[in-house]
Amino acid sequence: MMLTFVILGLLLSGSLAWYSDDKPFFGVRFQAKWVALVAVIIFSLIFVFSVYLSPLNFQTLQTIAHVSWINSLNINYTLALDHLSITLIMLTLFLALICILVSWDEIQEKSGFYYFNLLATFAGIIGVFSAVDMFLFFFFWEVMLLPMTALIAIWGHEKRYFAAIKFFIFTQVSSLLMLVAIIAMAYIHQQQVGDLSFSYQDWLSLELNNELALYLMLGFFIAFAVKLPSVPFHSWLPDAHTQAPTAGSVLLAGVLLKTGAYGLIRFVIQLFPQASENFAPIAVTLGVVSILYGAKMAFAQTDFKRLVAYSSISHMGFVMLALFSFNEIAYQGVIVTIVAHGLSSAALFSLAGMIYQRIHSRNLTDMGGFWQSAPRMGGFGLAFAAAAFGLPGLANFVGEFLSLVGAYQVFPVMVILAAFGLIGSAIYGMVLFQKTFQGSSLKTVPDLSCRELIVSSSLLMLLVILGLYPNLLLQYFRGVIL
Repeated sequence: MMLTFVILGLLLSGSLAWYSDDKPFFGVRFQAKWVALVAVIIFSLIFVFSVYLSPLNFQTLQTIAHVSWINSLNINYTLALDHLSITLIMLTLFLALICILVSWDEIQEKSGFYYFNLLATFAGIIGVFSAVDMFLFFFFWEVMLLPMTALIAIWGHEKRYFAAIKFFIFTQVSSLLMLVAIIAMAYIHQQQVGDLSFSYQDWLSLELNNELALYLMLGFFIAFAVKLPSVPFHSWLPDAHTQAPTAGSVLLAGVLLKTGAYGLIRFVIQLFPQASENFAPIAVTLGVVSILYGAKMAFAQTDFKRLVAYSSISHMGFVMLALFSFNEIAYQGVIVTIVAHGLSSAALFSLAGMIYQRIHSRNLTDMGGFWQSAPRMGGFGLAFAAAAFGLPGLANFVGEFLSLVGAYQVFPVMVILAAFGLIGSAIYGMVLFQKTFQGSSLKTVPDLSCRELIVSSSLLMLLVILGLYPNLLLQYFRGVIL
């Protein structure tokens, strides 16, 4: 029940942060940000040590919690972990710390309610990465949607309401398609086995004809493609990123998009292997279009956060391309890309937030020459831009290289086209750095504070470690062919 304790602990800590922001708790007044920070550190350590000390072999899914929930429908509270979900939960908890640190001075109004929504979103995401009862999975899927919408709508920028509503509609409509597919799968299990079941493990043994499997697969695929996001389901992302507070952008790019990739791996490809193979040419085409379109649109932006948002669409296109190549090397590339993009996009959005706090603008035309007054910020900016366009020695290079090498064995023409996206990423990455830190100095800005140095250093350190020693991650995913 360790994971349940972590999820409930985050929710309760968020509630305490919300409550203590207005009134003393047992006679002591706590600052909401300190409550959130201490809670995330404690529950992160609990999770890490519990996994490390566990005797279970997480090479395959291991059930760690199973409690009857809704008996009449055979719905259970069932959580399970394997190396994939453990990796993504650790990424989630690490970026939770980053989100709290980048919000430290930015959020001044309704801070208790802010940290409640932030921790509730992370609790929902951890539930998504561990739930194997599909009704419970859908429940957590919705839990992470509502507080994320609140973060954008309440603490976002000038067009926050539009961005929040757009994010909510895109996610909710696609979620309803997935809910229909979930109910249909439970009904099919009743037809074939004799009882309703929402268990992912039970569904793996179902026999589906090709046409039915294709329709059901599309119900899941669209929901996860919206979250990834993939063209043509992407248009919510630039608005949500641009208008969200800094931590909201870090959360969206670093973790929330990864729920889409996780869903494609865990549910689309595993539950519907034949339908996924038949659909692969279309999915790969969408991936390549996302790579090229995202790179082109990123180059055309003058808003710092909007540029990084479009770059995320491009980078997630490599995930789609590699996943539907059904190749072991490509799959390893997907894992590294998911983690690397989570770190590098979080780094760039954190940097955008730091600059915004200094000049109150995201427009690149208002920037320039920052290196002269803030050389440490400029150095980290160069490193993060280099990570985004895949400089060798950093984690993004490993992920994209493995993805392209593996996918080339199956879709060589598509990979050649996708490689132009790497050229595009180098162009917009250097344009971003040049317009921000080079040229004549438009304004004098303070250099990184101690807190900002901790955020930047920790992100860069992980990007370098995984870039030089990717086997620290890949050792858990060898021999896996989708």
